[in-house]
Amino acid sequence: MSHLYDPAHPTITPRIAAELIHHEGLVREAYRDSVGVWTWSVGITDASGHRVGRYRDQPQPLSRCLEVYLWALQNRYLPAVLDAFGAVRPEEHELAAALSFHWNTGAIGRAEWMRHLRESDRKRARRAMLDWCRPASLATRRKREQALFFEARWAGDGTAIVYEVAKPSYQPTRGKRHPMLDTLTLLLGGGPARDAEPTGAEFDQGPTKQCADNSDQSGENWFTRLFTC
Repeated sequence: MSHLYDPAHPTITPRIAAELIHHEGLVREAYRDSVGVWTWSVGITDASGHRVGRYRDQPQPLSRCLEVYLWALQNRYLPAVLDAFGAVRPEEHELAAALSFHWNTGAIGRAEWMRHLRESDRKRARRAMLDWCRPASLATRRKREQALFFEARWAGDGTAIVYEVAKPSYQPTRGKRHPMLDTLTLLLGGGPARDAEPTGAEFDQGPTKQCADNSDQSGENWFTRLFTC
């Protein structure tokens, strides 16, 4: 199945999906986030409707983690982002940046920078995107999204860090970088996916706490992902 991007019919491509995971990281079993909420995969919690407690001490294949992530991205996030664009037909890099912003903040519908974009004032839109840099830990991510949206500068390379979980604290730790594009391509194409081997690079730090709460910018824990099952 081809994943050529058409601005007239915007949809999720493997590159878009991989870019977002590059920012977030991934954990294959349930862990406690920075405020103690049980979380799994690319920041999914029970508040999404998908019960993540079942993954405590039960690591899932990378393909399963990505399957749930893609469902949420396509069905719960993409429609709101496309609504926010209005009559604007986003290029692939613009859709990727907007999805990353919305996955992180949940605020695409009320973001001032999107209003400026719809009014064809890209200069003001670019400046206003950085209004969403609270807490300060979000600044790096916002600047990368800004560079992606307005300059087509992708931050990701098709890989993401997949973290283990330390016991008994259930905190993420010791990540290894894994390729994501092949698995995402198979899943988006409707075919059976297989897990890719890690590249060998190891990372001691847990997932980057860059995400804001869905109602404001005061929290640093990952935003609730919506998946029903």
